Amino acid sequence: MSNRPFDLLNSALNKEVIVVLKGNQQVRGKLVAFDVHMNLNLENASQIVDGEMKTNFGKLLVRGDSVIMISP
Repeated sequence: MSNRPFDLLNSALNKEVIVVLKGNQQVRGKLVAFDVHMNLNLENASQIVDGEMKTNFGKLLVRGDSVIMISP
C-alpha cells in the first residue's frame, strides 16, 4: 500500500495517467519518469477537452508547478 505521494507515482510508472493542470487543462499519457519537483515525462500524451482527445502531443514534459492532480 502506498503511504507517500512518490510511492503512488512509482506505482503508476509505465501506466496511463490523467494529469489535471492549472487553467483546467487535462492531459493523458503513459508516465515514464518524474522527479522531486513533480516534473512529469509522458509518452503517447494527448490533451483532453470535454472527455475527448483534442491534441496529440506524443512525448510531453509537464512542469511540476503546473500540476494540480495526477490520477493513476
